[in-house]
Amino acid sequence: MLLGSNYPSSVLRDRTLETILHERRQRLAQLVDFPVILWSGRSKSRNFPANKYPFRPSSHFLYFAGLPLENAAIRLESGRLHLFYDDPDPSGALWHGEQPKRHQIASTIGADAAFPLSELPAQAAGAATIPVQNDDVRSLQAGVLGRSLSPLDNLQGIDRQLVRAIVQVRLTHDAGALVELRHAAAVTVEAHKAGMAATPTANLEAEVRGAMEGVILAHNMSCAYNSIVTVHGEVLHNEQYHHAINADDLILADVGAEAPSGWAADVTRTWPAKGTFSPSQRAIYEVVLAAHDRCIEAVKPGVEYRHIHLLAAQVMAEGLVELGILRGRPEDLVEADAHALFFPHGIGHLLGLDVHDMEDLGDYAGYEKGRARSRRFGLGFLRLHRPLKPSMLVTIEPGFYQVPGILNDAGNRQTYREMVNWQRLGDFADVRGIRIEDDVLVTPDGAEVLTAALPTQAGAIEDLVRD
Repeated sequence: MLLGSNYPSSVLRDRTLETILHERRQRLAQLVDFPVILWSGRSKSRNFPANKYPFRPSSHFLYFAGLPLENAAIRLESGRLHLFYDDPDPSGALWHGEQPKRHQIASTIGADAAFPLSELPAQAAGAATIPVQNDDVRSLQAGVLGRSLSPLDNLQGIDRQLVRAIVQVRLTHDAGALVELRHAAAVTVEAHKAGMAATPTANLEAEVRGAMEGVILAHNMSCAYNSIVTVHGEVLHNEQYHHAINADDLILADVGAEAPSGWAADVTRTWPAKGTFSPSQRAIYEVVLAAHDRCIEAVKPGVEYRHIHLLAAQVMAEGLVELGILRGRPEDLVEADAHALFFPHGIGHLLGLDVHDMEDLGDYAGYEKGRARSRRFGLGFLRLHRPLKPSMLVTIEPGFYQVPGILNDAGNRQTYREMVNWQRLGDFADVRGIRIEDDVLVTPDGAEVLTAALPTQAGAIEDLVRD
């Protein structure tokens, strides 16, 4: 069967989903010598049982099974895949239409055998797994395996070995994944352009959000995460959309599409509501953009992602010193984490089947084995601490924020009393938050920005809002 709606690109028409999945499980088989069972999970009800949230399977299941099957499991061993899935109840056709049978799905994904779920316990002995983030399914997993399951961020025994292996397989993306990631990125670019175009006539953030998410829905995609579309960019994960848009506001929009196959994009742009940055807004924007550009230039195989983060901190500190907001040598300010008063988060994260790829596993994916999170104010939120490899996809997303809880903290005021010109900072009161984020693929000799079709230059951003 040729790649269907879950793999829409003509680039891979000579390949099948079966082939892509076969190659993935062969890579896993080279790393583990025990059976593996992965569950897809089940949908959850919103209030009454028939009113359910949209179903999204476990990404670990989806990576090897390829299709968003609900209440299914796969068993992997020595490169072979057994599917466990119950044929749909015929009565369900009244409400949902005819659904594919187990044998049809097995053929599509290249399963070596297919069974009803009731036969899974007979093949579960000695299998490793990754717990699903659903209490009911976790209980089912433990019952089938005949053992308790440790928390995701502290797995033990063969489950921990499995996590290490899956991280190794999923850290870099194959051709099938990259087609989907490019597709999600392209739709995300169009969504951001629609948001900018909608801003001049919008009264509320919700209207801009609606324009952006409408593009995503029109491409038969969903949002990869809860959209951030806000005039309060200082609230890093603001998911409120009721605020009025005033002419002197900045709109910070962090919105990404997820393809039907599960692969995600993650993009942030910040633009002026009236179509023109004020002098103070533009000055800070240029500092953030300089960090963004320098970091992308530095992306290449072998470079430590922590180095990319510290480069962003250095460029931010240099720019804020030049504007008179920070005082001192930029190197000393970064060492003292003074930059983190305004740039408290990490420079980015892994991107793939999840917008923060594999972060359900805690730091297993983000941190190289033997490394741990820093206790430093300026490094504690770094999500990725590994050397970059070809075919890794990461975000680069420096930002500047005036977060009251940070800037008004008595301890911070005391620690950084000589490093911050608080009076000068008042000249930038119309800058609550600015972030610029792109999806960056590590290539054999550098980097490719998958979201480069969306401008970052201040003048080009202004043109998109005014056009």
